[in-house]
Amino acid sequence: MPAGPPFRALRLDHIVLRTADLGRALGFYRDILGFPVERILPDLGLTQLRAGDSLIDLVSLDSELGRKGGAGPGAEGRNQDHFCLRIDPFEPKALIGYLSGKGVEAALSGIAARYGADGTGPSLYIQDPDGNTVELKGPPTEGPLNQS
Repeated sequence: MPAGPPFRALRLDHIVLRTADLGRALGFYRDILGFPVERILPDLGLTQLRAGDSLIDLVSLDSELGRKGGAGPGAEGRNQDHFCLRIDPFEPKALIGYLSGKGVEAALSGIAARYGADGTGPSLYIQDPDGNTVELKGPPTEGPLNQS
């Protein structure tokens, strides 16, 4: 049996999202979701926000780094399907009320039990201003499938 890699994954370190409007993206990730700006590298067009133990990197499409990726995300092409942020607490009514008050569409009917790194737990999907789907996931109600 071949040996596995000489490492193991610990968590999501960072995700890089290309954005057509950095101000709108910051309004969403910083002002609505509450992720503080950790570092800005203007020469690259990169803004890094802290999301718990991970980073969300925002890259402006009109920057040096952003131009390397070609056309930006849109209805006909995406950079990804979605990414998931583990949040705590996950209180559906408070969460939906907060998001709605910020103009972010989410519905109680969209909350479902979904499997993730910690196991199965409640989650819902929202979209950022560039159309990237963000899953907000609560604590597990059932453990990971590979638990003994």
